[in-house]
Amino acid sequence: MPVYKRILLKLSGESLMGAQKYGLDTAVLNSYATQIKAVVDSGVQVGIVIGGGNIFRGLSGVKKGFDRVKGDQMGMLATVINSLALQTALEGEGAKAKVLTSIRMEPIGELYSKAKALELMAGGCVVIIAGGTGNPYFTTDTASALRGVEIEAEVLLKGTRVDGVYTADPEKDPTATKFSTITFDEVYDRKLKVMDLTAFTMCKENDLPIVVFDMDTPGNLCKIVDGEPIGTVVKNA
Repeated sequence: MPVYKRILLKLSGESLMGAQKYGLDTAVLNSYATQIKAVVDSGVQVGIVIGGGNIFRGLSGVKKGFDRVKGDQMGMLATVINSLALQTALEGEGAKAKVLTSIRMEPIGELYSKAKALELMAGGCVVIIAGGTGNPYFTTDTASALRGVEIEAEVLLKGTRVDGVYTADPEKDPTATKFSTITFDEVYDRKLKVMDLTAFTMCKENDLPIVVFDMDTPGNLCKIVDGEPIGTVVKNA
């Protein structure tokens, strides 16, 4: 039985590349869609925020001479492309999915509101919230924290290509060990990278726990929702 009734799933744009250097890998999209549909079929309401780093990242644009605001707006549009791709994959699996956008761009997606998101989720629809916060200078990590708090999710699931939070980078330090549970304060004190500080603080202040886990291992999402100890849980003491 699921231990959560409503979740906010944060997916990185980079994870959608798979083994490619750019763009979208349909095998990854289909794998994610299969896992998400299984969770919805178990009765869990699902909201999703996706990054856009596989297509365009605002900060990388700044380094190439782009104005920061324009660069971030381009990044927001990249998240919309990824959201539409995931919606298509979900519908291909037989799931209901709807893209809501933080900036008005009908008919691509309906403008996001908490009421609309809750209405759709109550009807068994996966709600994909695209366009970040709709404002420059904020990451999709912050967007996921904001939307998670807004839709009253019980947990923010950060699906990545790593299986949790470590004492150090496990690829660089073979002695690094993984935390099963860690507090927000300890993450901050240890200067560990989980989410950007704005997102992290929002989760801490609103008592929204974060689970960092490997989304690329099929079945992990269902295991977390069922309460299995997958990944690392970050929460208040």
